[in-house]
Amino acid sequence: MIKLTGLFFSLLLSGSLFAQNSLLDQLNETDSDEKVVVTSTFKGYKLVNFETPKLVPKNHLNFIVAHRFGTIKNGIDDLFGLDYASTRLQFVYGLTDKINLSFSRSKFRKTYDFGAKYHIINQKKDGFPFTIAGHHLLGIDTSLDKDLLPGLEFSNRLRSTHQLIMASKINEKLSVEFVPTILHDGLVEVDEQDNLQYALGFGGRYLFTKRMGIVVDYGLHLNRASTSPYRNVFSIGYEIETGGHVFQLHFSNAQGMYENAFITQAGGNWSKRDVFFGFNISRIFNLKSKK
Repeated sequence: MIKLTGLFFSLLLSGSLFAQNSLLDQLNETDSDEKVVVTSTFKGYKLVNFETPKLVPKNHLNFIVAHRFGTIKNGIDDLFGLDYASTRLQFVYGLTDKINLSFSRSKFRKTYDFGAKYHIINQKKDGFPFTIAGHHLLGIDTSLDKDLLPGLEFSNRLRSTHQLIMASKINEKLSVEFVPTILHDGLVEVDEQDNLQYALGFGGRYLFTKRMGIVVDYGLHLNRASTSPYRNVFSIGYEIETGGHVFQLHFSNAQGMYENAFITQAGGNWSKRDVFFGFNISRIFNLKSKK
């Protein structure tokens, strides 16, 4: 466990330090160098579950409605899960062009999240191969009942996520990302499960047209307890970009839509059609006053 902890902190720290050194090197670059920055790595601020490095511009507000219905395995009995749904409402504000702040509320575990995402470095043509961003989330689980858990403390309700999002635009159609992740749950359901947990996220998008494509992401939970009933999360969807909207239709084996839920508590099983249909839709608003 100590070696694994050291490995993850080394990954996050070395990536951040390397990115900062690269940023310092860019201070003396000319304006012409800015033309080689790779843009539009992803259209959306999320793939399906995992964040992308895309940021909301300064003084803009992005409103994201994420909806995940019940399992489709019961068929027509509950209209393929449409009778049951979990919703996440998220607001993301561009404090600057490189710093975003967010707030969200999820029906799953009645959780409130406070988050920050920030830009570290851009991918450049024939240069640095990744766009890198950092992402942090602090969640409060309000579903825990103190009457059922007499020893419950406020710290047990807290959940946190820390991620380094590394993305690369391979060509005009294909973009991929890699997301080393550290999570902490104040209270875990499985006795043998560590509160401090580690995961690797993988994902990508392939465009069929300039505005439509397939998005996929997968989360590999590295220290899941052997007695855990949960599985690694896998999701696939279809993305449509229409001006100020990005709309996704998808299937996932996780019903929760914040990191500590979909990475550590994905309960569905693709081999048994125990998956959840859902959608993400985002709309961005310019809050800057017009003179």
